[in-house]
Amino acid sequence: MTRAVLSIGSNMGDRLELLRGVVTGLGTRVRAVSPVYTTAPWGGVEQEDFLNAVLVAEDPGYRCRDWLRHGQRLETAAGRERAVRWGARTLDVDIVSCAEPDAGGFRALHSTDPELTLPHPQAHNRAFVLIPWLDVEPDATLAVEGTERSARELLMELDPAERAGVRRTELALLPAAGTVR
Repeated sequence: MTRAVLSIGSNMGDRLELLRGVVTGLGTRVRAVSPVYTTAPWGGVEQEDFLNAVLVAEDPGYRCRDWLRHGQRLETAAGRERAVRWGARTLDVDIVSCAEPDAGGFRALHSTDPELTLPHPQAHNRAFVLIPWLDVEPDATLAVEGTERSARELLMELDPAERAGVRRTELALLPAAGTVR
């Protein structure tokens, strides 16, 4: 059993439908869905704005690498091409964190494997990840340089312009956005 926090984004094609396709593709594994946000592209490549959201998902048979493979299959099905780093994309599915059950809830797993680095090495620098994540997990924490930190604290350390650039929309990934049971 693992629990994954997934950051999803799209800035090509029918962005909303592509994000909804992730929710559909994960099916009953989805436990929570954030509101949808619009954000300027990150990384310095000229392109259209993104729609972003965060999902929390669980599966009794999945390990962290299974979330990676599932996300890659969803990206491929959406026509994702990896031509330019931080370039435009139909769909991006990133694993922010992956955890397994522990006595008090879930214990975040860590990996330095170049194929699957956990937690996501840049999540703490990205308001477009932290803001929607806090919508679904107000007490979220993230390990940064080996120290567990509050996602809210990490967000407040970001440049105010970075935070202001993440704008909540009226769009929803579910008919009634929120927790799925």
